[in-house]
Amino acid sequence: MNIVPAQEIKRRGLAAVDDLIAHGDLHVIRNNQLQYVVLSEARYQDLIVAEQEAHYARVRASLEDVNAGRVQKFKSAAELLAAMDLDETT
Repeated sequence: MNIVPAQEIKRRGLAAVDDLIAHGDLHVIRNNQLQYVVLSEARYQDLIVAEQEAHYARVRASLEDVNAGRVQKFKSAAELLAAMDLDETT
């Protein structure tokens, strides 16, 4: 884990980050606790893309469930709650 104390950033400025970020994500310690993570722009963009892909995969899986008939429809919230109660008792 790549770690830098917040005091070091305060003392040296971004130079403290620049020296370490080349080795990967940088964890910042403040008050003896991990408080922040500093990422390169490329790493940040990779995480955003991965998050979007995961979201699309969940939507696709939901649509496949609808198309395959694995979805139940209820006329009211009360009907849904009653069905949920039945599931808990079985």
